[in-house]
Amino acid sequence: MSYRSVLAVPDFRAVFAAHLLSTLGVVVGEIALSVLVFRRTGSPLLTALTFALGLLPYVVGGTVLSAVADRLPARRVMVVCDLICACAAAGLVVPGMPIAGLLLLRCLLAAVAPVFAGTRAAALADVLPADVFPLGNSLLRVVNQTAQLTGFGAGGLLLAALEPRTVLAVTVLTFLASATLIRSALPARPPRVAAANATRTRLLTASLSGATHLARIPRLRALYLLAWIPPMFVVVSEALLTPYSATLRTTPAGLGLLLTGMPIGAVGASLLAGTFLSPSARTRLSAPIVLLATLPPLAYVTHPSLPWALLIQIGIGAGVVYTFGLDHWFLDAVPEPLRGRALTLLTAGAMTSQGLGMTLAGTAAEFAPVHLVIATGGAAALLTNALVLRYVARTRQRPGPVTP
Repeated sequence: MSYRSVLAVPDFRAVFAAHLLSTLGVVVGEIALSVLVFRRTGSPLLTALTFALGLLPYVVGGTVLSAVADRLPARRVMVVCDLICACAAAGLVVPGMPIAGLLLLRCLLAAVAPVFAGTRAAALADVLPADVFPLGNSLLRVVNQTAQLTGFGAGGLLLAALEPRTVLAVTVLTFLASATLIRSALPARPPRVAAANATRTRLLTASLSGATHLARIPRLRALYLLAWIPPMFVVVSEALLTPYSATLRTTPAGLGLLLTGMPIGAVGASLLAGTFLSPSARTRLSAPIVLLATLPPLAYVTHPSLPWALLIQIGIGAGVVYTFGLDHWFLDAVPEPLRGRALTLLTAGAMTSQGLGMTLAGTAAEFAPVHLVIATGGAAALLTNALVLRYVARTRQRPGPVTP
């Protein structure tokens, strides 16, 4: 199976195009909002919050709303999520909106995101064969990384010519375009679990009980850790690139170059693995890659120069290909009636762990040299990832009766 075979599936093409539109909108909107907040307040803290609030609310949406992905038709959920995001983004454009209001709307965007992502992943699992699903999911990750490269550049160019509110209006249009595309190109399918007469309380209860049920499955506990722990350490270097570039006395252009390292590594490695490796080979290599990906950060102990640091970042980014095997194992282990909830929690946990990793890295860098913090993060990742892999190896899938 290749990327061409994945793109040959019409339903996947619709989801892929909608994902590309909304992701570009999110990236451009984040830049515009951060500029708008900084211009109005001059506060680095409030400006940083515009990014942090894009991660932290994932816990809320991914936990209390996860049952939406199973109890309602996928197309309807994704369209409604896009429309909610469009309305929230439109609120950001309103002149005179208080800073607190801007940040609350940013929280709303982030709370909806895991519901959309989990529903989208579950929908892909319905339209793609099990052995092709990891490849399709990988292609969406490639879109995420590519959107960072192009979105940051496009956002910078737009902000050079337009006001932040005008650029935020572009974000509104991308969400509306995504909703229109999903509504027109993705066929309607019934929900995985009947949700007739479901009340708000029942939805919350179903979300929490689903999370509890998933947590009781040893195999899924291990795979959740494999999905959440490595990313927490991967972002350590990325979170500290700005202060690290300052120790190199590099220019803003040099910092920008460093920031492209991880996306370049992730996109390149994903495309190479997806094109030239068989599904079985990608799965077999996942565990070794989880460990090998912890080695590049150790090189920061030498305080590398800009070219070497860029190569290290590319190496760290390449480690994302371990998710090929993770996706395959996870889909095999999840009870079908809980698939939407399981994938929503997977996304929410991964984003939250990255936010935690960034916070811990920044705190540690207040008390120790930046390059040593990054190297220590790599050593900690090697130890914890090895323990997680040992746990994964000890668990086996034991499917059984499931109560949604």
